[in-house]
Amino acid sequence: MPYFSIPTASQSTSSSGVNNNGNQSSDLIDSPKALTTFIDKLSNLPKSPPSLYIDLEGVSLSRHGTISILQIFLSTTNHTYLIDIHTLNSKAFHTPSTDGQTTLKSILESPAIPKVFFDVRRDSDALFAHFGIQLAGIHDLQLMELATRNPTTSKKYLNSLAKCIEYDSSMTAQQYQQWHIVKDKGTKLFDPRRGGSHQVFNIRPLSGDLRAYCAQDVAVMPRLWAVYQGKMTMEWAGKVEVATKERVVVSQSEFFQADGPSMNYGPWTV
Repeated sequence: MPYFSIPTASQSTSSSGVNNNGNQSSDLIDSPKALTTFIDKLSNLPKSPPSLYIDLEGVSLSRHGTISILQIFLSTTNHTYLIDIHTLNSKAFHTPSTDGQTTLKSILESPAIPKVFFDVRRDSDALFAHFGIQLAGIHDLQLMELATRNPTTSKKYLNSLAKCIEYDSSMTAQQYQQWHIVKDKGTKLFDPRRGGSHQVFNIRPLSGDLRAYCAQDVAVMPRLWAVYQGKMTMEWAGKVEVATKERVVVSQSEFFQADGPSMNYGPWTV
């Protein structure tokens, strides 16, 4: 099966998980029992469009920092789940499903289960360095956006998730305003330039504002996937697949720099 199958019209209208007020509810998973219940939901998931949309938060998220929260939006339940990595540590990746056949590690490493990230590099770096997770089956929204830009638009520089949400998520004005409010409240809590601290991701219980911040971006990612997938040609799909796999490999290398200047540039000059 090709990495990207061109979606039908019905597949292109993926749910966002954001309600009319722009809010996104979430479940915090901080015990092995709760994690087993969640992993049981992940069997035989639809693959096109993907069912799993993932992001991570942490303190200096990279091999040099820590992972605090792993967020998963599950399209089959239209809900976001926050896996408490700070509390569970390695149990988050090795706690099995009820039948003992599946773990979060096996899902993340399976090339047969598509998983959508936005700029997988830093997340892959942290997961590999701290827990030995070798990501596979990845769809990188940042590269999908770059590949599907207007042919007259430069592909030199990468866009941020915030910019992609602003221009491509098709939110209503009310939804975008609410998204921006939640984003701003969360940023104030962890951004040292605004009086916050990244250590807030490791304080328990998580504040409501921080939970909302963690939950909302992954809930919008299905919309972005549908937009970019709908414009993707087979030629560019192949280029995106190759570039995404290269990102994962490079992020696991000895010389990868999560804050290096190369993080701003795309892999294609034309």
